Amino acid sequence: MGFLSSDKLIVGYDLGNEYSQISYALSEHGEAATLSLVAGAQVYNIPTILCKRFGVNQWLYGREAQRCADAGEGVLVENLLLQALDGETVVVDGDRFDPVALLALFFKRSLNLLSQTGARITAIMITSQVLDRRILDCMSRVVEGIHLKAERIALQSYAESFYSYMLRQPRELWSYPAVLLDYGKGGIRAYRLESNRRTTPIVVSIRETEYGFPEYALPVRGEEGAEGRQLSQGEKAELDAAFLEIARDICGGATGSIFLIGDGFGGDWMKESLRFLCRGRRVFQGNNLFSKGACCGMQERMAPTETGGRYVFLGKDKLKANVGMRILRQGQDSYYALLDAGTNWYEAERTTEVYLQDGNELMLVVTPLIRKDGAPEKGGKLFRIVLEGLAGSIARLKLHFFLKEENCLAVEAEDLGFGEFRVSSGRVWREDIEI
Repeated sequence: MGFLSSDKLIVGYDLGNEYSQISYALSEHGEAATLSLVAGAQVYNIPTILCKRFGVNQWLYGREAQRCADAGEGVLVENLLLQALDGETVVVDGDRFDPVALLALFFKRSLNLLSQTGARITAIMITSQVLDRRILDCMSRVVEGIHLKAERIALQSYAESFYSYMLRQPRELWSYPAVLLDYGKGGIRAYRLESNRRTTPIVVSIRETEYGFPEYALPVRGEEGAEGRQLSQGEKAELDAAFLEIARDICGGATGSIFLIGDGFGGDWMKESLRFLCRGRRVFQGNNLFSKGACCGMQERMAPTETGGRYVFLGKDKLKANVGMRILRQGQDSYYALLDAGTNWYEAERTTEVYLQDGNELMLVVTPLIRKDGAPEKGGKLFRIVLEGLAGSIARLKLHFFLKEENCLAVEAEDLGFGEFRVSSGRVWREDIEI
């Protein structure tokens, strides 16, 4: 691993249940590099495991943990992410441990690899295959538990990390749909990135598809760089034929570039399938795209690029509509923006104050960026919120907007009164809106 001269780092952390990876950049516009465990080699995968030595409170992580367990010197703790999400107490060497604390220990120890650079982590983007309320809460506890002092900490999905990575690639690589194929434990997961150029900004979406696929081409943990066990000619032909079928399914129609990630693609079994993929397309192979994409995603947040300003990514975890209010401004009916489409739903939040005159109703406008047929939406849907029991000719209200789930907008309105003219009733109205 080369040492850095900068005093700050922007980090992309790919947190997986089997392996994790760390990429970093020296500035908002610097090129992302991936941390290698072996100098001069591309050994990026850090096994997401711990090992506790028998009888002592000594913990090892990653490859050292694997070696300790293989030598029979300690208890191996696997599935750190899944166990932290489940929340059940973990028994190790006769003692009970909080699974979130174990994940936090691995997270902290692995991040310490960057301390050798002499640089300080100023921002970190954590990426994982799926973002839901469980992993958001879990990672919040992990970050809090290790007292990470980065100025900016965020999470995004693998799909958005793919988008963030592509945003910093030459335009010709995604002038047509781009496809990412990830071969790991459980099969092959495909991500197809498409752009809707009928909208302004251009809406980018990613379709995810899972394919069952044999796992015997995957290397055994602890044998990074290996091509798995030796495959017979019949097994190679079986893999090649099965992958060709997947490639034809996901790459049908115009496709500009293909990215193959995962150690399972490292063998020599791809013959007909690779020939098909390379027909009129550019094909890339590697296994560190998600951590690099996470780093690029944080760079884009810190210093938005001109290219990024022309696009909006609407993934599964994104708010897909603009939310605003109809208000009177200087006597004119106008639109007041509250929440923007493309924001992570779990980060979409706004608090504001308004004056309500002659009535007890709020009028919200929800405008999806695109219709189900892909055409741009030309008008918003109106939602009327009635504040039952609100009295007086004029009121000052504190409004709080946030999303409970991807498609559930929560609205809270608090009566603040109106100075000496009307004392606050202290009432709070709450309503959920499906958007």
